[in-house]
Amino acid sequence: MTIRWGFLGASWVASTALVPAVATANNASLFAVASRDPKRSQMLNPTKVHATYEDLISDPEVDAVYISLANHLHLEWAIKSLNAGKHVLCEKPLATSYAEAKAMSNAAVSNDRLLVEAVWTRWHPRFERMVELVRNGDIGQLQNIDSSFTFPASFTENYRLNPEMGGGSLLDVGPYQAHVWSALAPKGAELEIQSSTAKFGPTGIDLTTQMRATLNDSIAVSALTSFEQEEKQSLVILGQSAKIEFPQSPAFTSWKEASSIQIGDHVETFAPVDPFALMIEAVGKRINGESVWLPSLRESLWVMDVLDRIKVSSRP
Repeated sequence: MTIRWGFLGASWVASTALVPAVATANNASLFAVASRDPKRSQMLNPTKVHATYEDLISDPEVDAVYISLANHLHLEWAIKSLNAGKHVLCEKPLATSYAEAKAMSNAAVSNDRLLVEAVWTRWHPRFERMVELVRNGDIGQLQNIDSSFTFPASFTENYRLNPEMGGGSLLDVGPYQAHVWSALAPKGAELEIQSSTAKFGPTGIDLTTQMRATLNDSIAVSALTSFEQEEKQSLVILGQSAKIEFPQSPAFTSWKEASSIQIGDHVETFAPVDPFALMIEAVGKRINGESVWLPSLRESLWVMDVLDRIKVSSRP
């Protein structure tokens, strides 16, 4: 069955990445869009343009909803969509707090509908290969995960600058790094924060957050997020016998470009791929009853709990 998608929001990522992904996926169609600007909605070329979010989630022909609204709106519209009987793919971060994410998770369970965090990088074959290498013990016992995702932000009048709307570098690019920890850590592993500091900007958001922690009492973790440092994406995974690095293309956001992974002295290459399309296809397959991998709600809740605790620890 072709999944008829309804988009809440016509954001940059929706128009630039998700519209082509739906067009490329073999089990999806862009059926409806609702946004604050009907002209922007129409530019996505859906079958229908709805005047309001409520109209879209009430549309009986919409099977699944993709939410690309500001972070603080995820809670409201995910729950309303789930209560309307729609499956939901929600942009990262899933919510602005663990409590919000838990309420969304409860709504998904009670309505027997999918709620999936759109951490699209996890569908990249390179990410899958990284997880495989660690879980198979090909680099020996996991010892250290060091990562950073930084860029000099140039946006203005954007929700990312407003703490009440879920702004800040930690919630914006921290999920990419936290999902690496979730994917690589043993199931049920606890993250214990050793240190966490943040530099806050004039609007009250964290411009930069830096933390160190341990996973499962044995794996050292360090991470950096920033809206003010030079552009950099790095990920180094150290095992007892080998190290994994990402020498070509961004460590997290490789999209439609060749990429590679280095294991010790050995380099493996990957052809250009669209992880957004792989994500859309996977969600559609699960809706259709196929057994495919999706990031679990347990993982997304774990990530939100970790981000919550880093945020609290970073406050002066």
